[in-house]
Formats: sequence, structure tokens, C-alpha cells
Amino acid sequence: MTMRIHLEGNRAELTFGMIHLRQFFTVTSMSRAFPARNRPRHYRIYLTVTPRESR
Repeated sequence: MTMRIHLEGNRAELTFGMIHLRQFFTVTSMSRAFPARNRPRHYRIYLTVTPRESR
């Protein structure tokens, strides 16, 4: 199963979110950081992920 996820926030929030997502998902692709519309200093990234195997 493959999922697409959209993250939005400042650079610290995106980093924090990626750390936590990688605990549960394998990131297969990630877009570059795009400036968020109407929100200064915020960015959006798009991820394609697959669930990790059960431990």
C-alpha cells in the first residue's frame, strides 16, 4: 500500500514531522520544499510512503 502525504509548516516543524513519520513509514519519495501560500516562512512538502513491516 502506498500513500501520499502533504506536510505544511516551518522548517523545524517539517523536520520534526519527518522524524516521527519515519518511525512508522518508509519514505519512498519526497518533493522539494515549496513556499506555502499566504503563510510567510512556512513550506509544504509532498511525500510518498509505505508502511514499515511489523516489528
